[in-house]
Amino acid sequence: MRVTFCTDLDKSVVVSNCEKRGWIQVGPEDEWNVYWAGTMTCRSLFSVDSGYRMNDNQIINHFPNHYEISRKDLLVKNIKRYRRDLEKEGNSLAERGDSKYLHLDFIPTTFVLPADYNMFVEEYRKAPQSTWIMKPCGRSQGSGIFLINKLSKLKRWSRESKTPFQQQLTRESYVISKYIDNPLLIGGKKFDLRIYVLVSSFRPLKAYQFRLGFCRFCTVKYDSSVAELDNMYVHLTNVSVQRHGGEYNSLHGGKMSIQNLRLHLESTRGKVVTEKLFDQISWLIIHSLKAIAPVVATDRHCFECYGYDIIIDNNLKPWLVEVNASPSLTSTTANDRILKHKLMDNIFSIVVPPSGIPDVRWNKIPTQQALGDFEILIDEDLAENTENCGSLKNGCKWK
Repeated sequence: MRVTFCTDLDKSVVVSNCEKRGWIQVGPEDEWNVYWAGTMTCRSLFSVDSGYRMNDNQIINHFPNHYEISRKDLLVKNIKRYRRDLEKEGNSLAERGDSKYLHLDFIPTTFVLPADYNMFVEEYRKAPQSTWIMKPCGRSQGSGIFLINKLSKLKRWSRESKTPFQQQLTRESYVISKYIDNPLLIGGKKFDLRIYVLVSSFRPLKAYQFRLGFCRFCTVKYDSSVAELDNMYVHLTNVSVQRHGGEYNSLHGGKMSIQNLRLHLESTRGKVVTEKLFDQISWLIIHSLKAIAPVVATDRHCFECYGYDIIIDNNLKPWLVEVNASPSLTSTTANDRILKHKLMDNIFSIVVPPSGIPDVRWNKIPTQQALGDFEILIDEDLAENTENCGSLKNGCKWK
């Protein structure tokens, strides 16, 4: 059988990987087996109006409501619901201490505006002058983000928008989160981690973590003073923001591999705490996926590669900042190009059965060889069939 692919993204990393497998490129109106689509294309394809029905030999790279984790407000809503549900069940994972969750405390204190405005004000008054970061829910690449440390600044922003606060935020929702003001620094600069996570199924949950992620650095040394509150080169690690910074090119495109980060931390903080940190990162990824699993419209034709953005504070505690449903496939350096080609190659090896022909009737259990640089985060199918799940990464922590 001839395998055909279609893509509406002009990315050589997608096309070259498909062609390397002998797949033939076709248009969206033709018969295709693999579609690497943008989120809007996927949404229209799954809409009731389209009436499109996929056959058993077709797969696509997004779930119908992938945004349950990638929209900032829905991510917060789903994680809060997940905690409440576990509390109702009396699950020890939802245990609290000093009003904080002991095990599920991996997102900063966050409110959705305008709905949670009064709750935000109440929380803000507990620690006046603390810094908060405000982000539009539906935008990406650092667009529309700003920091505040006074309630008056939020009100002033509302006035300057020329519409009343409530009306302005009804048009575009925002999340406001406690700013992580003690980030771990390297060379005096703030950074975050971009980690790729592949989900081939939500029910049962099957997820894989790519080993070859990277750190994205700010181009200006970190400064928490009020004077630098509006300097996004100090606070935002987004490549789209930092590429305009002065020292961007001297930092290898503003990036460092996670392997090098691990070596740096082992030499400066010790191997034990470094291992614990990376276990906690896997832990938070697993539970963020478990939080959305019940609400995702699962479809055997779908898979998803999410880009997780994680910040580590100075106590080596990881915090989930956001999740991207369409992480950038653009290469800014030679190493970047190699990494993304390998990422794409490994994704196709996992989501396509050993026969090389997409088939939704397949059990979606790839061979060890097919995993490449991915490792199993969680596979509920395998767990059910394995009495001692120590063979899975992180043992049984996620159970």
